[in-house]
Amino acid sequence: MKKITIGTRGSKLALWQANHIKSILEKENPEIKFELNIIKTTGDKILDVALSKIGDKGLFTKELENALIKGEIDLAVHSMKDVPTNILEGTFISTIIKREDSHDAFISNNFKTFNDLPPNSVIGTSSLRRKAQLMRARPDLVFKDIRGNVDTRLNKLDNAEYDAIILAYAGIHRLGWDKRVKEKISFEVCLPAVGQGAIGIQIRQDDNNTLSALNKINDLETFFCVSLERSFLHDLEGGCQIPIGCQAYFCENGLTIEGVVLSQDGQKYINEKTIIDISLKKIEDYNENLIVNKALELGSNIAQKLIKSGALDIIREVRK
Repeated sequence: MKKITIGTRGSKLALWQANHIKSILEKENPEIKFELNIIKTTGDKILDVALSKIGDKGLFTKELENALIKGEIDLAVHSMKDVPTNILEGTFISTIIKREDSHDAFISNNFKTFNDLPPNSVIGTSSLRRKAQLMRARPDLVFKDIRGNVDTRLNKLDNAEYDAIILAYAGIHRLGWDKRVKEKISFEVCLPAVGQGAIGIQIRQDDNNTLSALNKINDLETFFCVSLERSFLHDLEGGCQIPIGCQAYFCENGLTIEGVVLSQDGQKYINEKTIIDISLKKIEDYNENLIVNKALELGSNIAQKLIKSGALDIIREVRK
């Protein structure tokens, strides 16, 4: 029996995601044996420093990529929001399954909504993107870094180290902790990260056998939208060190694309929202190359609009 080895991080959420991929692959490919290989990444090893201070080049992916190129694993499972836009040469993101709800989640033991928080409440978040947007909405709050796995962060909240914490809803939902979520924060207040809520798979470019097995589980809508968002991020040369948000999603009127770039305190703010008259059915009629090229084109277009409005000046200022 042919065997395919799945590379994953070892956190509870990462293992849920890898096992989820494993189960749907097994269903679609009963003739193949799938097994997990757990790999510890830099982001898993350094838990006492804010991500933005460590760097943003593959903190949660580099070791998985190295194992992939060495042939120690056949595919790597990623949270797409953790994947840099420039990945290891000789590999590519072949597959993205259907995206979960991509909103950020407000979690608190004492307050029902983000707006209910009294002045000087302490909010835990490890994301500059969340911090900048939420500071813009509520400059009267205190924001402090929080690191660790989802359950570790919830424990810190329960120990009264924070009045509330902000996490991606998708991770909370996948781990079965929906009851902890008091509110999904609207895109108008906090636009999610590129790829948030999506699980992607990276493989070697020459591995047609693995690609054949994965083609059966790719979700075209999610693949298109996340590829578009990553094109946007690539043009802006962003990462976890820059407050950038972007979401693309199909709606009744067409394809909605939203992008934002902010200063660290949220006071400088450039955003763009546009609706493209194109349907998912139209995308489905494209061949593979056209799908990828269209996503890259649309993502680049909205990035260029922000650049013309001064986004690069904000990004340079943040990098300093």
